[in-house]
Amino acid sequence: MSRLLIALVLGLSAAASGCSVATSTDSAPQTTAAAPAAASPLLVVHKSPTCGCCSLWVDHMKQAGFRAEIQLSDNVEPVKRRVGVPAGYGSCHTAEVGGYFVEGHVPAEDVQRLLKERPDALGLTVPGMPMGSPGMEVPSGEVRPYTVFLVHRDGSVSPFAEHGPR
Repeated sequence: MSRLLIALVLGLSAAASGCSVATSTDSAPQTTAAAPAAASPLLVVHKSPTCGCCSLWVDHMKQAGFRAEIQLSDNVEPVKRRVGVPAGYGSCHTAEVGGYFVEGHVPAEDVQRLLKERPDALGLTVPGMPMGSPGMEVPSGEVRPYTVFLVHRDGSVSPFAEHGPR
C-alpha cells in the first residue's frame, strides 16, 4: 500500500509540473488511450529542465498517441551533434523516435508521416521557435508560417511540410 501511495504522490508531482521524468529503466513508460502500447512510438526527449514550451510540445505529442521519456539536461548540444542536427537548424529540444531525430516544435502529424514513409534521412527539424507551432501557441491563435525540414544523411535539408497561412 505504501508503494502505491508513493507512486501516486510522485505521479501527481510530475503531472503538476507538466513533466514526465524517467527515473529508472525498470519502470514501464506511460501510454495513452489513443493507441495500444505496442503501436505507440516512444519519443525520448532531451530538454532543459526550465523550458516550458518543450513540455507543451511533449503534451501535444502525447495527445497524438506518442509515449514520452524525458531526459533533462542543462546542455542538449551534445545530443544535437550526435544525432546530426545541422548548424542553423536547431531549436530548444531534441527528440529521438524510430531511428530519427525530431528537432524543435515539429507537429505530431509530420512525425507520424515520417514514421510511416520511413525516408532514408536523419530526421525532421523546425528551426527556432515559430509562433503558433505546437508548444508555441499564443492566446490569439495566430500561427506564423513555418517549414518543417527533412534532414538528409549528407546533412542537406529539403522542405517536408509547410504550416500556417502563406
